[in-house]
Amino acid sequence: MNELITLKTSEGGKKTVSAKELYEGLGLNKAVWARWSGVNIEHNEFFNEGYDWRGVQQEVEGNKTWDFEISLEFAKHIAMMARTERSHQFRNYFLVCEAKLKEQQNMIGVKMSPMELLETQFAALKEQDKKIDGVSKKVNDLEDNLPLFNIDCKELQALVRKTGIKALGGYKTQAYNDNSLRQKVYQDIQYQIKREFGVNRYEAIKRSQLEKATYLVTYYELPLVLADEVILLNNQVTF
Repeated sequence: MNELITLKTSEGGKKTVSAKELYEGLGLNKAVWARWSGVNIEHNEFFNEGYDWRGVQQEVEGNKTWDFEISLEFAKHIAMMARTERSHQFRNYFLVCEAKLKEQQNMIGVKMSPMELLETQFAALKEQDKKIDGVSKKVNDLEDNLPLFNIDCKELQALVRKTGIKALGGYKTQAYNDNSLRQKVYQDIQYQIKREFGVNRYEAIKRSQLEKATYLVTYYELPLVLADEVILLNNQVTF
């Protein structure tokens, strides 16, 4: 198995990886490593509960920075939550690593011929592939049922503003400059989104519904009463 990330052995004999190496391997923004690690490793109760990690101070190009030696189980959770293009690759890699380590531990003290050992390893890998497929399906199902992330909500809000400007006839039109009418248009778009999905705020929309929400906003049409107000205002002649 080709190494995707450097495996280390902790003082207690456990296999660990560098959190910083994993972070960069996942393609996350290097510039916000310090803030990210503080939230997701040092002060995140969900991650810290039941998982091992140890802070290690390093000096990179004359600057002191913190890295963390984390267990494979902890690394697997970080990979699952990162949601980058390489998340699944890293998660599956850690699953295989855990399976091989467990297999090696079971083999200690057991004498087997090279052929028996090969057959056992093949059977273990085959079984692990089935488990990985099952885990992948569960993770995908879980991701689909998660609520929208903050960045998803911001993108949806930006689309609402864009659609509202279009519905008002464009930026700086008479209708757009009418604060009352502009507010009613934006409120109507937001009301339609929340009504369609039965929620009170964007964050309650499921990630699996994001595409539908985007489509709904993109093809939004003004109700007749608001459409008439927009047309009336924009057709007024200013003397």
